[in-house]
Amino acid sequence: MQSLLAFATLAILSSGSLASPTNGTTPTSTAKRATCTVDSVASSTDLTDCTSIIIPAWTVPAGETVTIKAASGASIEMTGSVTFSQTTASGPLWTFDTDDASLNGNGFSFKGNGPLYWDGEGTNGGVAKPHPFIKFQGSGTFTNFIIKDSPAQAISVGTTATSSFTDVLVDNSDGAALGANTDGFDVSASDLTISGCTVLNQDDCVAINSGSNIVFENNVCTGGHGISIGSIATGKSVSGVTISGNTVSESMYGMRIKVDSDATDASVSDITYIGNKISANDKYGYLITQSYSEDFGTPGTGSTVSGITFSGATTTVTTTGNFPRVGVDCGHCTGTWNWGSIDATGGEASDIVLTGGATIEGGTF
Repeated sequence: MQSLLAFATLAILSSGSLASPTNGTTPTSTAKRATCTVDSVASSTDLTDCTSIIIPAWTVPAGETVTIKAASGASIEMTGSVTFSQTTASGPLWTFDTDDASLNGNGFSFKGNGPLYWDGEGTNGGVAKPHPFIKFQGSGTFTNFIIKDSPAQAISVGTTATSSFTDVLVDNSDGAALGANTDGFDVSASDLTISGCTVLNQDDCVAINSGSNIVFENNVCTGGHGISIGSIATGKSVSGVTISGNTVSESMYGMRIKVDSDATDASVSDITYIGNKISANDKYGYLITQSYSEDFGTPGTGSTVSGITFSGATTTVTTTGNFPRVGVDCGHCTGTWNWGSIDATGGEASDIVLTGGATIEGGTF
């Protein structure tokens, strides 16, 4: 028996010596926290080792902003709505800076208290309005959340790798009288899909300002300025965009491509429209202009617009305003554009200026 006890003791001591650190060093832990809760500004500041983040209901105090920077591949879930006090912070008020994260809002809201700011002047004057309200950087899949009453621009998309937004509601309908510059999605990103979202606002439903390989599909836009490429500034380009299956109604414009009149080294190319239902109630049903910020003016020649296509299922465009149903104001547009699948009606006769050598084939407009 004594020999057995001695053997067991020796084995335990040997095991301990093997497990102990050598040369006085201490092992470094690489474990990540399983779940972190963001229910205050302080709790949002150290999340880089969090693989799961819960956002319950809470209020962001005046003057504060929040950045969610989580571990790669993190799962983020809302279990309540986040309300923002009236603030003098310039915006964004909340930033997601993530790497391949997934956000599920579970139908909860980011509440911006827009009525405390809205005065009809937007970001051009009057009460200072924080903008953008929410910003997305990095990459991920973002779904099922609501932006309610953003002071001005709602969502800024500046992702840098493949990302998607689905089932998002931007609800600025309360700003019908005094809301302005309440863009739904402002996009400067590539490899992006925005699908199945609804935007109720007083400016562009989406404004794609730069990027490539972008899909905007099966979305609903009401009350604003419709679907926009641009405005495109000097040095910026947009290419490879598919706009399909969307519905635009009660909007000042239907769809636009806007290039700043003074833009240089800028381009818009390979834009494809498929099966959209577009209704404008004031101005153009569809407009391409290189005279922005004017609709029609003296178009610039330092940018290029090419490869504008209407294909597949018919895109219907109507306008009830006293403007041309389709307007094209080109300073430098090139190539042959296949418009075989556009059917535009209402308004006044289309006004087409194709300086630069572009031609349009097919379509009814």
